[in-house]
Amino acid sequence: MKLFIRAIGLLALIWLAMLFTGYGVLTGSTKNAAGLGLQCSYLTARGLISAQYLHTDSGVVGVTDCPLLKKSGEVIDN
Repeated sequence: MKLFIRAIGLLALIWLAMLFTGYGVLTGSTKNAAGLGLQCSYLTARGLISAQYLHTDSGVVGVTDCPLLKKSGEVIDN
């Protein structure tokens, strides 16, 4: 029971940190536009957001994979 309460407390702390900083964690990605676009979904404290990136396999132009963390445009302390 103690472990369960600590896990819930840790999740609440992570949620509060995401709420005040505005960062989101990557939840999924899909390729679109004939493989040239990459759509990434992020879970933030305020919900899901999506971001579009230019995608190439080499990474010279655009990104090869979605970034793990992304700062959203909406932050609670603005």
